[in-house]
Amino acid sequence: MDEPSRSKRLLIVLPTWIGDAVMATPALRRVRDALPGWYIGGVCRPGADQVLAGLDTLDEIHVAPMTGVLGPKRVAAQLRPRRYAAALLLTNSFSTALATRVAGIPVRLGFDRDGRGLLLTHRLQAPKRDGGGWAVIPAAAYYDHAAKAMLDVLADRPVHAAGAIDPLPAHARLELVAQDRDRETAANVLDRAGIDADARLAVLNPGGNNPAKRWPAERYGVLADWLLDRHGLRSVVNASPAEAEIASAVDRAARCEVPCMADHGGSLASLKGVVARSELMVTNDTGPRHIAAAFGVPVVSLFGPTDHRWTTIPAPAGEAVLVADPSLPQGQAANDDPERNRVDRIELERVQAAIDDLLNSPPAATEEGGLAEGR
Repeated sequence: MDEPSRSKRLLIVLPTWIGDAVMATPALRRVRDALPGWYIGGVCRPGADQVLAGLDTLDEIHVAPMTGVLGPKRVAAQLRPRRYAAALLLTNSFSTALATRVAGIPVRLGFDRDGRGLLLTHRLQAPKRDGGGWAVIPAAAYYDHAAKAMLDVLADRPVHAAGAIDPLPAHARLELVAQDRDRETAANVLDRAGIDADARLAVLNPGGNNPAKRWPAERYGVLADWLLDRHGLRSVVNASPAEAEIASAVDRAARCEVPCMADHGGSLASLKGVVARSELMVTNDTGPRHIAAAFGVPVVSLFGPTDHRWTTIPAPAGEAVLVADPSLPQGQAANDDPERNRVDRIELERVQAAIDDLLNSPPAATEEGGLAEGR
């Protein structure tokens, strides 16, 4: 491409994890709506690009794994030809700040964490708890706060670096797009898995990068039978190839067949297509939860020793947030007491009751946009 002008070109460094990338979409919408005529690029790790593909909030997505000592240099080499005027860092890492600095982007705004303050031209302060540690703030609001600050910088308005982080606006929503090819791939995956085209679907997500977040796989299997008998929903498992044993444990525990999409060519792109046509998701605290909320699918989310308030999201179709210990004091985070907040303390009956409430009742209008338990 011809060498572009720096004016009206903004790079957004997207969060690393899939769920966090989805939680950044309200911030992307805020920036896009406020900057008509700007060229807005995003940079993310592999996989997140499949999930975010199709959004009209980004003109380009750079796929750049920030791995190894030379990772920032390689990313900078990819970004430098685009001559971005400013970079909004929704990440907290030193390496992403270094990459934007080496890329020669003159304005770099982000939270002053991980020793990277000197690499930023505009530093935001993340609130902390009185007893130490970071304050429990929903990630979507955290990203939106940074987006507002960047808009202030670009408009030459004062930036309140240590200001309070406000909740998301009531109208804010998670956004994803299931493109035609995603739906077609999803249909092929389901066909290979033996799921009829007109079957009513529930997606079960029993995995997670942290074993402490995983509700017992056997309970997911029992739940699959119950969903079929009580609600007429066929269950499919979403799991990565590395989680094959977890998916097998779900299937073994069920009387009905519970296919794993990864065994039939499933991918993050096809997951969007499957979720978009589903009627329910039951999930651990992982990225697919946010995908379901973005597509307006009712979701039951199971939280163990990770505080659910870090990831409060808008869920217009309804969300039941089930925590291991609903009696946990409001001032204490679930992360502070992993034993008390083991995810296996969530009983099967609580999950079934939450599903009944979601599927048999209209969504509750709460501040977070969904149903909640134990807040």
